[in-house]
Amino acid sequence: MCLTPNLLYRANLVRMALHPPQNTSKLIVAPANDKTNSQADQYTKGALDKDQLDPTSPFKQFNTWFTHAQANSVHQPETVCLSTASLPSGRVSSRMVYLKELDTAGFVIYSNFGTSKKAKDIESNKWASLTFWWRELERQVRVEGQVERLTSEESQVYFDTRIRGSKLGAWASRQSQVLEGREQLEGWVKEVEEKFEGVEKVPVPVFWGGLRIKPVMVEFWQGRESRLHDRFQYTKLEEGGWKIERLSP
Repeated sequence: MCLTPNLLYRANLVRMALHPPQNTSKLIVAPANDKTNSQADQYTKGALDKDQLDPTSPFKQFNTWFTHAQANSVHQPETVCLSTASLPSGRVSSRMVYLKELDTAGFVIYSNFGTSKKAKDIESNKWASLTFWWRELERQVRVEGQVERLTSEESQVYFDTRIRGSKLGAWASRQSQVLEGREQLEGWVKEVEEKFEGVEKVPVPVFWGGLRIKPVMVEFWQGRESRLHDRFQYTKLEEGGWKIERLSP
């Protein structure tokens, strides 16, 4: 007898009910806000239809949503999860970073190029993804694309806007390397402070700068009741322009 995926799924549910795994400790009993009610929160703050989207560009649509998030007191709407994967292992890693720039070429974040995990991943695999989550609006944006480095001249423009401590920190940190202790990091900072003492314009390090994620896909997600969410995906076309499609939740 050949089981369909649906029947196989149901069979597994029955097997797990009859023979629950032993020696497991359930750490999260009720992840919902109300610990007496395990039902998921309902999203009721909005809806999304195709005619509400910018028909020409996901960048314009993102700017509209981002501006709306700023106007509605979303906490740090520029916070985004950047995910990368190394090859040939395919092992994925994620971290929270800040979106610093957006133009018609892509989404820009800044990072250490030399020793960071993300930089090593990107050396072997140019593909990356971004995920924005704006809880206050019950909205999510996902971005998939390839990564390119900004030039040192482009990176210097942003670097000049950072406070001096952050500039020196970029020079001092061997990002993601194992430390013997906090004192070792503070020692590196002291060395950098001495190096640039009296230097008004600190140059951008050669191992630090902007990473631009050039999207081929951008998805806009609006939470709805009963998990019947509204999802629209912009897909970049080879001949130019973007195709917009509604996705099943």
